[in-house]
Amino acid sequence: MSERPSTPPPAAASNPSIPQRSPLTPEQVKKIEINRLKAKALRDQREAEARKKNPPTLNRTSNNLAAGQKRPYSATTSNVPSTLRDGRSTETQKPGGFRPLDEIQPARNFTKYVEYDFSKMTDTKGGFLTVEDDPHNKALHAKNPEEKPAHMTMKEWERHQLLRSLREQKAGPFEPGLSVLKKEDNKVCRECESLEIDWKWEEIFGCAVCNTCKEKLPDKYSLLTKTEAKEDYLLTDPELKDEELLPHLERPNPHKSTWNNMMLYLRYQVEEYAFEKKWGSAEKLDEEFVKREGEKKRRKEVKFKSKLDELKKRTRVEAYRRNRRGEEGGKFGDDVGKGGKHTHVWGRAVEGEDGVSVKACVDCGMEVEELEF
Repeated sequence: MSERPSTPPPAAASNPSIPQRSPLTPEQVKKIEINRLKAKALRDQREAEARKKNPPTLNRTSNNLAAGQKRPYSATTSNVPSTLRDGRSTETQKPGGFRPLDEIQPARNFTKYVEYDFSKMTDTKGGFLTVEDDPHNKALHAKNPEEKPAHMTMKEWERHQLLRSLREQKAGPFEPGLSVLKKEDNKVCRECESLEIDWKWEEIFGCAVCNTCKEKLPDKYSLLTKTEAKEDYLLTDPELKDEELLPHLERPNPHKSTWNNMMLYLRYQVEEYAFEKKWGSAEKLDEEFVKREGEKKRRKEVKFKSKLDELKKRTRVEAYRRNRRGEEGGKFGDDVGKGGKHTHVWGRAVEGEDGVSVKACVDCGMEVEELEF
């Protein structure tokens, strides 16, 4: 079997009379490399000594170089001035001195646009208060109770929410205990004297009542909204906002979550304040309600009559103008200023003093009675 040729193949001898050179041994290769490194180190040492004696400059005539002699590489790179286009320098020149290259420099055609490095910027909360500015502000230090902390797992967060709900409702392990030894200290229902009262109502409204009595007596223990208390019992906003006067319970608005919370009041507390302290009795409250309704109706009638008088004045002026123009003014029933037959546009029917509903045309003011079948 013939020997496989090596890569690259050995060059064929052009002249067979010249003997072939034998390959170098590893000892010879090592000796050649050591001599090369020694010669290089010796040359660098000589060049360094020459630079110390005669510092190189950019002026060729000051180097005392012979004609055709090349300058060393160090002579061309030692005193290179720093310019904006020099990528080897670590600083760039500016009129006031030098600045580091990592500073942001807008391009020439985009001087109004600067791409900021947000990792090197500090959020100063410009114009807004921070925790550092006002360390005594509880609102800034307060954390959102609905947001899960980062160190909690989902299971721990659900348990935390359950405990918080029970704590707010005073239920489960947070329900106040009942002492057998001191029965006089126990709070009982004001209707049936039961010990199982609603502790949340007792804390907010100061009313000790059980859930059974609340369902049996809705006339006393049902909850009223703020609108119902204002319209039915004629209470004002300052009275309803005073918690010492009328305590209230806040609940999320069922119509829209972004609206303000509902303010719920206990019916018997609202009635006691309205009947006994503000109006004196339920009859006087009814009289005040009738009086206000009559005043409201009177104001609406005055407003309607003023608009009706204004419409009549405009109609008289238009009739007088037609009479002055004679035949050119047209006849009653013609469309004013447009020509052609007038079409009545009836407004809303209004009940008159005699109980008959009357409606008038918006344009000409003609009135007709509306009959109901």
